[in-house]
Amino acid sequence: MLDKAYNPESTEDAMYANWRNSSAFTPSATGEPFAIMMPPPNATGQLHLGHAVMLALEDIFTRFARMNGKSALWLPGTDHAAIATENVVIAALKKQGMRDPRKELGRDGVLQKIREFVEQSQDTIRSQVAKMGSSCDWTREAYTMDDVRSACVQKVFRELYEAGLIYRGKRIVHWDPVLQTNVSDDEVDYKECTDPFYVFRYGPFSIGTVRPETKFADKYIVVHPDDERYSQYSHFQQFEVEWINGPITATLIKDEVADMEMGTGAMTITPWHSQVDFDLAKKYNLPVEQIIDFDGKLLPIAGEFSGMHISKARALIVEKLQQKNLIESTNEHYVHSIAVNSRGGGIIEPQVKEQWFIDVQKPVDTWKGKWSGKTLSIKEVMQDVVRSGHITIIPERFEKTYFHWIDNLRDWCISRQIWWGHRIPAWQKDGQWTVDPVMANEPGYTQDTDTLDTWFSSALWTFSTLADSDAALDSTLTMMQVLDQSPDYAKFHPTAILETGYDILPFWVARMILMTTYITGDVPFKTVYLHGLIRDKNGQKMSKSKPETMIDPLEIIPKYGADALRLSMIVGQSPGNDSRLYEEKIAGYRNFINKLWNASRYVLMKCEEAQYDPHTPINVPNASSLADKALLHALNELTADVTKGIAEYRLSEIGERLYSFTWEYFCDWYLELSKGETNPEVLVFALRRLLILLHPYCPFVTEKLWSECKSLDAGMLITESWPTMSDALIDAQSFANLQSIIDVISTIRSIRSEQNIEPAKKVLVSLGVQNSDLFSAQSKHICTLARLENLYIEPVGISVDNAASAFLSEIEIHVHLDGLIDIESERTKLQSEAQKLEGFIASITAKLSNEKFVSSAPESVVNLEREKLASNTEKLQKIRERLKEL
Repeated sequence: MLDKAYNPESTEDAMYANWRNSSAFTPSATGEPFAIMMPPPNATGQLHLGHAVMLALEDIFTRFARMNGKSALWLPGTDHAAIATENVVIAALKKQGMRDPRKELGRDGVLQKIREFVEQSQDTIRSQVAKMGSSCDWTREAYTMDDVRSACVQKVFRELYEAGLIYRGKRIVHWDPVLQTNVSDDEVDYKECTDPFYVFRYGPFSIGTVRPETKFADKYIVVHPDDERYSQYSHFQQFEVEWINGPITATLIKDEVADMEMGTGAMTITPWHSQVDFDLAKKYNLPVEQIIDFDGKLLPIAGEFSGMHISKARALIVEKLQQKNLIESTNEHYVHSIAVNSRGGGIIEPQVKEQWFIDVQKPVDTWKGKWSGKTLSIKEVMQDVVRSGHITIIPERFEKTYFHWIDNLRDWCISRQIWWGHRIPAWQKDGQWTVDPVMANEPGYTQDTDTLDTWFSSALWTFSTLADSDAALDSTLTMMQVLDQSPDYAKFHPTAILETGYDILPFWVARMILMTTYITGDVPFKTVYLHGLIRDKNGQKMSKSKPETMIDPLEIIPKYGADALRLSMIVGQSPGNDSRLYEEKIAGYRNFINKLWNASRYVLMKCEEAQYDPHTPINVPNASSLADKALLHALNELTADVTKGIAEYRLSEIGERLYSFTWEYFCDWYLELSKGETNPEVLVFALRRLLILLHPYCPFVTEKLWSECKSLDAGMLITESWPTMSDALIDAQSFANLQSIIDVISTIRSIRSEQNIEPAKKVLVSLGVQNSDLFSAQSKHICTLARLENLYIEPVGISVDNAASAFLSEIEIHVHLDGLIDIESERTKLQSEAQKLEGFIASITAKLSNEKFVSSAPESVVNLEREKLASNTEKLQKIRERLKEL
């Protein structure tokens, strides 16, 4: 017999070990292939709610596919997270007493320390993934820095370089002076701050900026060609201008890039330190001069300020401009956004730097597969995959986000100035570069010291994880030749679905599409399912800086169980929408798990009482009562709804459907109605069916309960076949008849509540019905569940004095009130309450009729008064209706 209470702590770890040891996570040899690649969490990270919701969703997809007979692969792995990991280790070494770990240990020494740290951290993240019940195939676990993935990175880099799609050039990058590396677009956050905004006199023009320290080399003014304020000046007209370090010759450019609505409509440009200005300089072939070095200090072009850090120089530069009467005005409280590195918090300084880039604009004719024989750019193919329907994005509205990013796509800077990561597989000698490792062994060649952007290796994730190890490590084979020799790739690629957060759609998802389409000639996945952010109870984004908003899944799971956490994150979480999570919600789903446990205990107890073996094989159960027949029909419909809903990715809706059916229809109605006429065969069949349908959502408790009631010939629930609809279970009439009984009982209960009749008090009820046989046969159930002293069943159209009545379709319900309430006392009380409400409503109506109040009071105050009027009017109407009844 089951324990009185379900204890997840004593169940979940042992259950997960059983699944894993049984090879249940390994895809079957037969069946339609189905694959998901787990978005690799940082190898040095800790499980947070973003990971947890991703794991729960992907586990539902995988378990559902496996139970439907598919060869289901969910491949786990971790990402080396270059910048984040190096920062963590360097900080730890400094804490241990090293002043400069890079100088003291050298490159090899630092990398060894990082490897040791990652090995320990990977064990932690693996155990945390397991805590969520993730049924992923650990035998195929991958890591973006393991030997196979590293070999794939080198092959792909070489192929793109030889196709002319990787080049080395000078471009604007997001430079972090603190970490001494450039970072990718997605690693830049924007922080609101307040700084002085200065308007300077620049010859005949006025220009504004919050960064006067960048203006030393500004010799070009830009205005819009249609700006009438500057119509008297001509394109490329020159002016003599007194400036920070003396007079300069400035040139006017008229270009549409200038915003006439912003400030004075005139601006100077700083090409080295602004992407917009850099593009403008390139357009007009203007000189590009560096003003700030890579440590954040001013260069000799700044004259007397040379060598100063910009944070110190700004005030001194402003002071000098004031002395020269070049400051027209200052706004001390100007609010604007600054770019910061999300990995370390350093303020980003745009810099021109020679780096490695992937050219997304260049048309090439070396495409394979779907685009073979066509001359297209990477950008065009990335647009085509979604536009042509090769990839479906859920929800559909995020296609706009995808296209907005792709349509404005710039060449991707793939190099980083850090040590941890894939070192650029390119070597130079006398300024000549090679990507051929054989040639690189010749004397004089040195390898680039930079590393690849982390996203480069994770962009190969769907196919590099399926590469045959021996083939991948063969340096003579191209990437596609490796894949042609990889059975897993042939079977599982393209993968079925990519599930991830909507916030990385433009960065990781798009880059996987970029890499996979060019290298393989196919898409990486057929569907992209985007989940939203998990927020706190008040809708705030969870943040470590606000501990009160945070929920740690590793603290929640021991307290409530992984099943309760999974349900609380999935139900109410529709694709692409943020959802709220709080402890009370998780506790509510823990109560559901307990409800399921207690219902199972009841079923097993009834089997024991009837001496019925709960492990007896059942094909079609023998239904003896109306409740039996209705339940089997309802289970049949539920099976169809759940199957269709999960297949269509409506996980929240289906989770809610399973929750309400189990709690309300099965536990609150069927189990109550079955008392006194228990049918253990139907009880066991229904319990088994519910456990199967619930298993993808709450796998631990369902697997535990399954072991207590499964058929003798059944295995573990994780590998049980998904049920299908059966014609033998269809009985729509019985279902409708039972629903009529439920509606009558529910209505009587509502009337009792409205009339303030004590719960223990039994009442008399008269039913006016057409189908008297049905209600006569079920009268015992109605009397028991509605607490009736007696039930009178009569034809429709009866009249009952002193009764509270309700009317359903072809059913009249009259609850006799004689002796239950003091009518005069109740009438007096309600009349007094009605009088007070009438006065209150009159005062609000007068206030809202006052035009001065409505026009001058804050909108929130007016709306509050309107809400008061509506709610109190509704309350008065109910009191009047009650008085009529009395």
